[in-house]
Amino acid sequence: MARMYSRRKGKSGSTRPNRKESPAWVDIEADALGEIIINLWKQDKSTSEIGMILRDQYGVPDATLVTKKKITQTIKDSGIALNVPEDMRNLIVKALRLRTHLTANKKDVHNKRALQLTESKIRRLVKYYRRTGVLPSDWVYRPDTAEMLITR
Repeated sequence: MARMYSRRKGKSGSTRPNRKESPAWVDIEADALGEIIINLWKQDKSTSEIGMILRDQYGVPDATLVTKKKITQTIKDSGIALNVPEDMRNLIVKALRLRTHLTANKKDVHNKRALQLTESKIRRLVKYYRRTGVLPSDWVYRPDTAEMLITR
């Protein structure tokens, strides 16, 4: 399927093997893996970075197979989750970087367009998260207060 704002196609990627239970060669317990996930989260690692660290250093191909929960659910259960979902947080950080760039480079029309596209993605995500109940129904994205949203 083509990208929304460009005429390029997406890259195809490999698919993970379909597994229902953890492989036999994974020798880590679910509780120990949960503690590792929480410690990595406290070190300001994102969930995707946590998954790569678990894969590369601990030999865990998929944390969901061991703990029966996703990494984000493990973090939420510990009570230290973000106030904004991670994908929306990344888009907000990108929008803030673009805004600071545009204050120094006022004639940069290409990045002005990139800021418009990024903020429209944020607004679409807000609509989705409000509809699914992840965010409150009165939650609104404001660019002037966005920096306060991304602090942990």
